[in-house]
Amino acid sequence: MAQAYHPSRVNSPSNQLANFDGLSGEGQLKVEDIQEAYVEQKDRLVNAIDATQGILREIRTFNKNEWIIRYPQYKEAFEAVSPVSASRRKSLRRSLSFADDPATETEVVVRKKLQRSVTVSPISENTEEEETDEDASSDFNVLRLDLKLGPNSTVTSLVSQLEKSSIANLLDERIGASLNHVDKLRLRVEDTSSKVLVTGDLNAGKSTFVNALLRREVMPVDQQPCTTAFCEVHDAAENQGVEEVHVISQSVSYDANDESTFTRAPLSELEGIVGENENTERILKLYLADTRTPSESLLNNGVVDISLIDAPGLNRDSLKTTALFARQEEIDVVVFVVSAENHFTLSAREFLANASKEKAYLFIVVNKFEQIKNKEKCRRLVLEQIKQLSPRTHESADDLVHFVDSAAALQPYAPNPSFDDLESALRSFVLVKRSKSKLHPVSTYLNNLLGDIELLAGANSIVATTELEQAKESLAQIKPVLERMKNGRESLEEGLETLEEEGANGASSRSKVTLAQALERVGQGKLGVNDPSVSFPSYPGILGVWDYARDVRKALLASLDFAVHLAEDEARITTSAGVDRIKDLGEKYLPAGVERNRRVFMPEAMFSTIRKANKGSTKGRRSSAVVAGGIYGLGIGLAQQSELLETTFFDLFDVHHQVWLHLSDGQPDKTNKDDDESSAPTALGLASVGVGALTMVGGQAVGAKGFIEGIIRVTDLFGNETVRKWAAPVLGAVTIGMTAYLILELPNSIPKTVGRRVRTSVLHLHGEDDLSFVDAHALRISRETRKVLRLASWDLKGRFNGAMEERGKEVHVKEEIAKKATRAMEWFGELCRKSEEIRVSARLGIDV
Repeated sequence: MAQAYHPSRVNSPSNQLANFDGLSGEGQLKVEDIQEAYVEQKDRLVNAIDATQGILREIRTFNKNEWIIRYPQYKEAFEAVSPVSASRRKSLRRSLSFADDPATETEVVVRKKLQRSVTVSPISENTEEEETDEDASSDFNVLRLDLKLGPNSTVTSLVSQLEKSSIANLLDERIGASLNHVDKLRLRVEDTSSKVLVTGDLNAGKSTFVNALLRREVMPVDQQPCTTAFCEVHDAAENQGVEEVHVISQSVSYDANDESTFTRAPLSELEGIVGENENTERILKLYLADTRTPSESLLNNGVVDISLIDAPGLNRDSLKTTALFARQEEIDVVVFVVSAENHFTLSAREFLANASKEKAYLFIVVNKFEQIKNKEKCRRLVLEQIKQLSPRTHESADDLVHFVDSAAALQPYAPNPSFDDLESALRSFVLVKRSKSKLHPVSTYLNNLLGDIELLAGANSIVATTELEQAKESLAQIKPVLERMKNGRESLEEGLETLEEEGANGASSRSKVTLAQALERVGQGKLGVNDPSVSFPSYPGILGVWDYARDVRKALLASLDFAVHLAEDEARITTSAGVDRIKDLGEKYLPAGVERNRRVFMPEAMFSTIRKANKGSTKGRRSSAVVAGGIYGLGIGLAQQSELLETTFFDLFDVHHQVWLHLSDGQPDKTNKDDDESSAPTALGLASVGVGALTMVGGQAVGAKGFIEGIIRVTDLFGNETVRKWAAPVLGAVTIGMTAYLILELPNSIPKTVGRRVRTSVLHLHGEDDLSFVDAHALRISRETRKVLRLASWDLKGRFNGAMEERGKEVHVKEEIAKKATRAMEWFGELCRKSEEIRVSARLGIDV
């Protein structure tokens, strides 16, 4: 409250209110009612400010921790309407898109209620077509992301290239700036004083206008020097009635009671001070005394502390203009001075557009009007521009727009009714209509801010609803698939294990049968397999009997090798069938959309040997030859093993076999199930027996005594004359017969003899773990079959488990999305409800 420096002024509340009696117009109303209404509206605004701050903080927290808030963009939806209806009404339909996804659009309806609260809802088949006479503009006012990157850049072109999180960060910064501004609004509402900013373009006559209001030439007007600093004019009563200038020190907070924060100077030095600080952002405090009565003076009104701020020109430089924009937060009333000669420049339009976001009512002074010849044209053009820049100001143009000549008001004793009307209207706007001048800008800002919040909430509520529906739709498709996979997992594993066991056991059993039959045939002197690629050698005669025996042995061994090949081929067929059945299981159990195994199984690659290229090398080199019996004899076949190809005398005369056959109680060799004819005595067999007998005689089977007795008997026998007579012919005939028979029987007896020996040698040729030839090969073939089937099974299991895990993650993600979307729908709905409650309780949007 200003301190009185005139003896007639008393600072009692009754006298303060009584000072309104001299005001014209609404000043004749009961001042008690005006003051009571002002206090009531002020309290409501303070509560609304606190509630709005709470909402903004909740939005920032929600945006950071729970939901990335999307930034919507609204534009008029194209509709074919008649020119008449289009001129009278505006459609509520809007096209909604988002900055991070401008290509996707949704048709929505934007409605504004009586308190100017905003609701956004998607258009459905049941949406009723509505039209309104009220402005249904759905653009953001306060929370708009204004990014200025050049004359050819737009917000959409830039923001559309950003990610959702980046846009959310930009929005968070904008909300933070709004929180800071709301804090300053609260301080302004609770401040009992009022600040009136006088601004305008350079050379518009701002300083002259301030001097006219003060009825004295205080502000320098020569070359507009005061446009280089902010000059705040206060009542001298606030400075103990002393008129002077306080030059505020830079980077300090001004305190009238602390002289370290400012420097005193007389009013006569004001012009020099301004000139010296032309390139700095100085703030000057001017304390002036107005000798006029409180009913005439704006500064000395006896009710409210008023400060007039003469600001730098808008188009002087960008730095001063930016500083002026920043100071709007502290301003209650904007008095904009425009030259009647130049009207509104681009700088003026930009300033007024920015100021209109908060201050719906601006006090416009059209200066130098008396110099205009066609005054009606000037008035009409200016009012048209004001209608575009500040519609509310245009509605109250009679009180808020004044065409004057400030210089003429300074002429002593010269009547100036137009300026007197301006001064009276300004006093009424600042003092009597304080609710409109001081509180209404705050109400307008909160109303615009809450409208932006509701637009934001409505759009994000639509996003949440869409995401919830999509998540539910996806879950309806994914969850049954996941449940089927869980239920079929055990069955699939059992099926794969069964296929693996069946394939390995089947390959093993068939290999045993094939090799056992081949080995049995070889033991009978036959080829192990009947195949044209393996044949017996032809008998070369008695002179080539040794080579014949060797070739027979090699042919029999080669037939066993071929039998191993046949067993491996059968295993390949079994394995191929098993791989195909595994693929069938994949088609049965793998869900649609999962990539199947595209690798082609190559049976010929089975049973190949891998040899290391060199010691320490981790890369192997596949042998070009696929051989049978790889676990025997360093990976070569039987027919290539030198120890098995060695031919001996016993391949021609199997002495041990014949001795066993004829001297073991007449029982055949149990290990050799030959035909009946092979058990009958032959010449070769008899010769073998004879040789065997000699062998036994030469050993310990017949003692020395028996040998001597045998010689004596033979000597006695040959002592007989008759015996000596027939002995020579008989022995010769027997020898000739036996020799002929022996030569004729060799081609048939050698294969059987060699076959028995080959069979015996193979049976005693052990592989790993002392397994027999048949069992060892069956185990090897079974292992190879199992390995291939297991690899195919592992691949299918991996794809199945990966698909199930992926489906599980999708279900989890969709459930989380549905959960967050449900939470967001509820939260944004509650946000709109809170916003509307603030509007209603504070009566925001209703003119006061």
